[in-house]
Amino acid sequence: MEITVNGVRIFYEVMGKGEPMLLCHGNGADHTVFDQFAEALASRYTLYMPDSRGHGKSEPINDLHYADMADDMAAFISALGLNKPIFYGVSDGGIIGLLLAIKHPDMLSKLIVSGANTMPSGLKTSAHFAIWRMYMRSQTGMLRMILKEPHISQQELHTIRIPTLVLAGEKDIVRKRHSQAFTRAIPSAILRILPGEGHVSYIEHSDKAYAHMKDFLDA
Repeated sequence: MEITVNGVRIFYEVMGKGEPMLLCHGNGADHTVFDQFAEALASRYTLYMPDSRGHGKSEPINDLHYADMADDMAAFISALGLNKPIFYGVSDGGIIGLLLAIKHPDMLSKLIVSGANTMPSGLKTSAHFAIWRMYMRSQTGMLRMILKEPHISQQELHTIRIPTLVLAGEKDIVRKRHSQAFTRAIPSAILRILPGEGHVSYIEHSDKAYAHMKDFLDA
């Protein structure tokens, strides 16, 4: 299915039944990374899985910014009439979720973010350098956005009042101390570092993530 929000055509899929949950993928990916994860949740939740602007089957855009993508998700939720959905964002999708919860504090019921960072320096030096090298070759807007954004302050994070779960892999490209610091800034947040996991190893084409968030969702 397709919907136009903020003048941008967004492709999305819907599956399952129950409480609404929005799944937001990471940089360079699309909604299909949630294929196995969605199967695990479809009996309990109605899952809305959009391709972010400039990604997948949505309208191609090279000048990308997290704030615009968060605005898209807010407009998407409003246009479909979703009543306080749960938001699960992975990597860049997690950044979008944080911005959405900051800018629209009454829009979501719960927030889950995996492998998110609140500033470019939250990435490990090796990961930042690798992304910079790829950007120098490709000059893509997706990679430029990672290098220059986001810039979410501790004060902004402190305004998030909904239950929040932060997940990060033990081998994540996000610094562990960065995940710890921004989790502490969110009054209602819980952090779980997943042993042996990388940045998205427990999410993309995997159902393992559900085991780490089931108690949070049930609470």
